[in-house]
Amino acid sequence: MESSAHIDTFARDNLPPGDQWPEFLLDGPDVAYPKRFNCAVELVDAMVDRGFGERVALRWRQDGKPATMTYRELAALTNRIARVLTEDMKLVAGNRLLLRGPNNPMMAASWLAAIKAGLVTVPTMPLLRAKELKQIIEKAEIQAVLCDARLKDEALFCAQPGHEHHCAGLSQIMVFNDAAPDALDALAAAKPDDYAACDTAADDVCLIAFTSGTTGSPKGCMHFHRDVLAMCDLFPKHVIKPGPDDIFCGTPPLAFTFGLGGLLCFPLRVGASTVLAEKLTPESLLELIQDFRATIVFTAPTFYRQMAALVGKFDLSSLKKSVSAGEALPDATRQLWKQASGIEMIDGIGGTEMIHVFVSSPPESVKRGAIGKVVPGYVAQVVDDEMNPVPNGTVGRLAVKGPTGCRYLADERQRRFVQSGWNLPGDTFMQDDEGYLFYQARNDDMIVSAGYNIAGPEVEDALLRHEAVAECGVVGAPCDERGQLVKAFVVLKPGYAPSDELVAAMQTFVKASIAPYKYPRAIEFVAALPRTETGKLQRFALRKMA
Repeated sequence: MESSAHIDTFARDNLPPGDQWPEFLLDGPDVAYPKRFNCAVELVDAMVDRGFGERVALRWRQDGKPATMTYRELAALTNRIARVLTEDMKLVAGNRLLLRGPNNPMMAASWLAAIKAGLVTVPTMPLLRAKELKQIIEKAEIQAVLCDARLKDEALFCAQPGHEHHCAGLSQIMVFNDAAPDALDALAAAKPDDYAACDTAADDVCLIAFTSGTTGSPKGCMHFHRDVLAMCDLFPKHVIKPGPDDIFCGTPPLAFTFGLGGLLCFPLRVGASTVLAEKLTPESLLELIQDFRATIVFTAPTFYRQMAALVGKFDLSSLKKSVSAGEALPDATRQLWKQASGIEMIDGIGGTEMIHVFVSSPPESVKRGAIGKVVPGYVAQVVDDEMNPVPNGTVGRLAVKGPTGCRYLADERQRRFVQSGWNLPGDTFMQDDEGYLFYQARNDDMIVSAGYNIAGPEVEDALLRHEAVAECGVVGAPCDERGQLVKAFVVLKPGYAPSDELVAAMQTFVKASIAPYKYPRAIEFVAALPRTETGKLQRFALRKMA
């Protein structure tokens, strides 16, 4: 590894042992990076140097009116914030900084500024409570927090001696989006616009992303400066193909790597702009696309399904590309969105461990039912339990490697995720002779009923085509006779009421759509499905309910 710029060496000291790392593919032309660079400088200051200084970088609504920030203004703001971090908060390169805020300009600028200063950023979901923050703060040995003022209460509990969630190592919390004289806004406003960014190594850690939607202790995924650029230079470059005139928007939080890439890093890497918005609904996201003339949208399948019914109310003529990730995209939802908007979805599978998407296809290369092919720069294979490749058409575990990969922060689970140099994201796939990859289920979501392997997402896709179904989730329920039986939890559309007749009609409908043995032998109607803050269906919660 290159000599580190970190004075506080915690991050590098807590990387997994070298023999537990995946193999990294770093010889491709897209990822031929120098040994030393700072990724925040590359995303902002380098773009100013390339002539993008007066172009808009960030867009948002302020007091109901559109507001903008140019690349030059963003460079100055991040420099001033970096000065506050190092001069006022006395943080040094390698210190971990927890970031807490919704998608807004100060959250974005704080992340970039912290990386300029050589800090290790730990962005967290806005809805996390003190108990969950404590796990992250203690695992990453975090000394300081930058927090949106509206979200400070839960963080303050962690700094309060005597509180059950007090963290002894947490020494300071500073808020932003606040008028107080000691808030980040006022302190940064008083600083000069220039700053000498930390001379970080390409393989210095700059991000610890904690996984979303998991149970048990959180897993911190450690990513280098080079990983941040790699996520910009592979999936978006080869699949989305954005340009400087694009306007990005969407729902995933910046604390989630799907959002950090799609709503901040991807647009900045090509000199484009992004619309940052908090608390969007399907209707307000469509309004945002209309009002800002957005060209690329990122959100989860559930939003696309709900937006499809509302498309006619808005002018979406600016929209050219829609990207889905975060959970499996049912083909029924893909077709519903395409019928409503005329846009072929860009589906992708990625993961916090890999930082972003590694299997996808551009709209012109979509194959019905497939997520896509492996993104250029990555390689993938479907393997059995002994890591042997299985023949095309055979279901097995997905194994992937590329320029990014899993490096957990001091976690024994590293041995499970990385085997024989391959990353094992925990998904069951089938690959065809053309190289297209078909998602089956999470490894632990495969339902085994009377000897048959049944993929829950396939049953969900069939159910979603029924006229009464708004949303659904399918899991295995314990059954003495069959081992497991297929159970569906269904949210009905307005105008439909639960009944035994409707259950029978849905079961008949599914039997006519896919192999009859896969039909849901139990259907329970619910008001809502359990989801994570990023929109993922919490199947473990459904399994408990079942």
